[in-house]
Amino acid sequence: MKEYAFGIDLGGTTAKVGLFTTSGALLEKWEVPTDTSNAGEHILENLADAIHAKMAEKEITSEQVEGVGIGVPGPVLDSRVVPIICANLGGWGERNVSAQLSGLLDGMKVLVGNDANVAALGEIWMGTAKGCRSAVMVTLGTGVGGGVIVNGKVIDGAHGAGGEIGHITVNRHETAACGCGKHGCLEQYSSATGVVRCMKKLLDENPDADCVLRGKDFEAKDVFDAARSGDALAAREVDEMTDTLGMALASIASTTDPEMFLIGGGVARAGDVLFDPLVEHFKTYAFKSCRETPIKAASLGNDAGIYGAVRLIVGE
Repeated sequence: MKEYAFGIDLGGTTAKVGLFTTSGALLEKWEVPTDTSNAGEHILENLADAIHAKMAEKEITSEQVEGVGIGVPGPVLDSRVVPIICANLGGWGERNVSAQLSGLLDGMKVLVGNDANVAALGEIWMGTAKGCRSAVMVTLGTGVGGGVIVNGKVIDGAHGAGGEIGHITVNRHETAACGCGKHGCLEQYSSATGVVRCMKKLLDENPDADCVLRGKDFEAKDVFDAARSGDALAAREVDEMTDTLGMALASIASTTDPEMFLIGGGVARAGDVLFDPLVEHFKTYAFKSCRETPIKAASLGNDAGIYGAVRLIVGE
């Protein structure tokens, strides 16, 4: 095993890049703006330039680098190919990312993963789930992302869609469309935007109920804060949200039986007001053998993606 590896977490605004030792020590991290012009044509060129510049700065040769791992916001096939257009990258996609970036890096090894799967891999390598062989990570942000790790391996699936937890159908009667085009997806209820949507719906359906959020612009954090402070309608929304999420996690547990569930993303910062009811609802729905599966907060935060990207490269 060589001495260094690079991890990249590619987002629509910036790419987070990390220089690591192959034993998992983060030496330095920085960001590269994501140029989405011309359907993202310059994204990989800019990333290659950033890596070359850092290698020159640190006097690192190609012979010292094990490779580059990269997490991308879309499905990935065979740790190499992005098979669909990534809309938030200016239409970037349908390309062999591994071959293209490797070519720009003078043949350096490049492996690719879905960003949520890669973040889960980071958490099981160096985060909350360190020491586990199997874990499921659910990221509650603007959407709901997911990553499933079984026996140390990412479950990416035949179409690169393994771990798309946010698009499990949890309400077949929903009339509003999810961003994916389906109806009743978990993301519509348990993401930050879903919590706000459902809270506004509760306010509309209960016009006479007192609520500190009524008549205000609010975010998901405000809903959890209000529930923590004893607001009955906000507490009802949190209970319904955690009930839905707990039911989804119970279904996942019956399929993958992980050692641990990890909850990440901005919503996870709500703390006990989220986790306490979530654990109880999960136990209600879970198969008996899975009821005591721990549900914990992820710990690597925004660095999970770069840690997991390096883990793609350094393997076991």
